[in-house]
Amino acid sequence: MSDSTSSAPKDSPRLRGVRWAAWGLVLITAMAVAGIAGWRTFKPEPPLPTARQLGQAMIKSQFTLTDHHGHTVTEKDFHGRWQLVFFGFTFCPDVCPTTLSVMAQVLDILGEDANKVAPMFITVDPERDTAEVMAEYVEAFHPDIVGLTGTPEQIKQAAKSFRVFYGKTEKANAPGGYVMGHSGYMYLMTPDGSYDAVFSENLHPPEKIAAEIQRRLKNERIEK
Repeated sequence: MSDSTSSAPKDSPRLRGVRWAAWGLVLITAMAVAGIAGWRTFKPEPPLPTARQLGQAMIKSQFTLTDHHGHTVTEKDFHGRWQLVFFGFTFCPDVCPTTLSVMAQVLDILGEDANKVAPMFITVDPERDTAEVMAEYVEAFHPDIVGLTGTPEQIKQAAKSFRVFYGKTEKANAPGGYVMGHSGYMYLMTPDGSYDAVFSENLHPPEKIAAEIQRRLKNERIEK
């Protein structure tokens, strides 16, 4: 196992590679979607997983972690805003950078409404993902994404509250000799921290996710 890494320059080769690879994957995905647009016309998009499917009462936003500025935060610091939460790790070679790229696009599409959303990236690899490493990583995608880390026990408790599964797998050619397997959903939580929906970067394009969030924000305004 590897010790925590130290912070590298903001424009380090690793982050440049991550950023370009992520946007390349997003571009390829967009081209694939365009190529099958006619087929999708006759096949509706997969429905969002429902509370019944995931167990609404079991999924909640509850944690005590350290943000990428080094401050201790809990779920209460984000109350009043919708939460878009994803668990992953900075050395992830595929789904993590792609998902964060999608999250960044969602925020851009939301425009001014993005300030009503708290986008969070919670590491499942606290050994390597220190606050400094998380800061460098999330800033490569979007300035509003909050990187969260903590002790192994704090990460365990946060993952448990979201019913996220993760685990370490030894891999000789990976940085530090291991990779982290983990769930790949983005969780949309209500302003009071309860479960609302989940999204997946390979099933729900950023336009779809942004539209779902905007619909909820519109309903909030109507109810007020």
